[in-house]
Amino acid sequence: MKLFETLEQQLKKEPNFVTDNGELKKWVVLNKAQNFDEELIELLLANETLKEKFFVKVKDVLVLKQNLFIEFLEQKNYLNDSYTKYKNKVGLTIDGKYFKQRNEVALVWPFKDCILEGGQTKEEQKREEIFFNEILAQDEITQLLEPKVLTNAKRIDKDGEHPFNGFKRDAELNRKRGLPEDTITDNLIIKGNNLLALHTLKEEFAGKVKLIYIDPPYNTGNDSFGYNDSFNRSTWLTFMRNRLYAAKTLLSKDGIICVQCDDNENAYLKILMDEVFENRFLNNVAVKMSEASGVKMNHAKGRFPKLKEFILMYKMPNFKGFITVDKYEQKEWDPENNIFIEDLTEEQRSELIELEAKEINDQTDVNKANEILKKAKKISLATKLKDLEFENEDEKSEWLFKNSYRIIKTAGSSSLATLVKSLDKVPKQDIAAAVSKKGVLFFYITDFNRETKQPRLQVIFADSNIFKNPCDFWQDIKTTGAIAEEGGVKLSNGKKPEKILYRLIKMITNEGDVVLDYHLGSGTTAAVAHKMKRQFIGVEQLNYGENDSVVRLKNVINGDNSGISTEEDVQWKGGGEFVYLELKKYNQTFIEQIEEAKDTKTLLQIWEQMKAKSFLNYNVDIKKQNEHLEEFKTLSLAEQKQHLCELLDKNQLYVNLSSLNDTDFACTEEEKKVTKDFYRMK
Repeated sequence: MKLFETLEQQLKKEPNFVTDNGELKKWVVLNKAQNFDEELIELLLANETLKEKFFVKVKDVLVLKQNLFIEFLEQKNYLNDSYTKYKNKVGLTIDGKYFKQRNEVALVWPFKDCILEGGQTKEEQKREEIFFNEILAQDEITQLLEPKVLTNAKRIDKDGEHPFNGFKRDAELNRKRGLPEDTITDNLIIKGNNLLALHTLKEEFAGKVKLIYIDPPYNTGNDSFGYNDSFNRSTWLTFMRNRLYAAKTLLSKDGIICVQCDDNENAYLKILMDEVFENRFLNNVAVKMSEASGVKMNHAKGRFPKLKEFILMYKMPNFKGFITVDKYEQKEWDPENNIFIEDLTEEQRSELIELEAKEINDQTDVNKANEILKKAKKISLATKLKDLEFENEDEKSEWLFKNSYRIIKTAGSSSLATLVKSLDKVPKQDIAAAVSKKGVLFFYITDFNRETKQPRLQVIFADSNIFKNPCDFWQDIKTTGAIAEEGGVKLSNGKKPEKILYRLIKMITNEGDVVLDYHLGSGTTAAVAHKMKRQFIGVEQLNYGENDSVVRLKNVINGDNSGISTEEDVQWKGGGEFVYLELKKYNQTFIEQIEEAKDTKTLLQIWEQMKAKSFLNYNVDIKKQNEHLEEFKTLSLAEQKQHLCELLDKNQLYVNLSSLNDTDFACTEEEKKVTKDFYRMK
């Protein structure tokens, strides 16, 4: 029963709410709702469906969602069509007022209160999409987001594909990572609509995923977001919002989600994610993704060429900090490193590093450091380089980095100057050590200018500055050249370097943690997670053929040596396995056949199959459809396709778990076995 029908039926139990001809006195009910009428509230609470939809529990007390209830009653249409309550305008509003009238801001767009299913199967397709209104189409949404039946399961390892033999649930691994012992520990690739797959995954992985990374369509008009809607940004935001809310339920309490996008939607996405993740913003990392060369520079006069993308990072409440930050080696020598130290060995520099690393230093450490530095003499680096007479710049650069342990620069420090001036005696040597009141060890040059307020006396060794924290601007990861060939698959647009995922996974997860990507594409996230011994879950609904994620993961298992394979802490040699699954299609099969059709004759053949095997919308009159076939033939091919798609019940695109034993859906014994195993059904 539709939600409005349920409400109307319940309200009509009160005679004062009904007119003489049996119609509901909506204005009376509205007035009662505005005044929190006790009689009305009792009537609503008496129905479980209405209680669930229009009340919220606060400290064991049920409170009427007054605004939601009134909004629902004020809609002009109630029945079968899902539609949006908002005007066709994108703006920033709160409580119906534009942001200029308020200090608080919330992003509002057409269809915000809707679910956008999103069902492209090929990257080049554009299609009209169906919106399900969260209030008015509650029944449709409940069906749409119900867990799905799983099919075509197979296990894949270095020996190829094998029949599915059950999910692995490694109790020891689960204890180690703090998850229930019966949690699935297999790597998974799921093919199907990613919104529906996320709701399917909730049954097994809610609260268990440490890292979600997605690289969704950027809504540029050139990518896979080809939804043929006049409010393209609204469509994109709805598409993202539905999936982000579902994904949030999968994150562990200390998890992180990272969403990569470009500047086309970055600002809108930031506000949306503030809403979804309750302002638990962590970082907006800028990543250099291309070089300032070629075609880009031909348009430099019109606007600055776009070289970067963004990774928006949001944390869950118990996130404590990054596990480690993957520092990178500078490629260019810092000219401020301009002093060479003679008579300092690499071994002696290591001893100084050990002293610096202590949590608290004392005078004993100062004495040790001064003894090490007693014979050290500083000379101009330029003089040293001149004496060495290098043949070319590459040779010189190599020598500089190799000898960075005995090259320094100086920095101004008034506090260190004050400390040194307070010493009873300064050692008679070029470089000496001192310790602060907080127990921090410093090195300084002894011949600094004592007349200036902030003399340059603090010694900073070049080797301590060669490796840098990337901070929130990542410009060190190569994004051109061999990247296109990583994993043995190609993606013409948007393929991400393995190094980006390597850095994120290393920062956020430990071995064995669960990593999810529900826009898997060519499989970069899964490939890197597998090489780094993390459990991966990948979801993809688009077909990439020979460049599919499954092909890539097979290459990884067989020892793919591209990407991060040669990193010191990876050294990938191959191995492992994953389970491939699909959401079982029903009407989706007909949608795909319609999309593939090249002529009217084929579409008419599909219509014959639809009449016999598909679930059609409740109001489709098959007899009338057949009577108007000649008129149907006069439509353009695109219009014919659209019409046939509209006849199909969109709730039945995939088979719901509740229909597993329904003979109409003809689930095989193998499908029942896989599905029951996944959901732990007896």
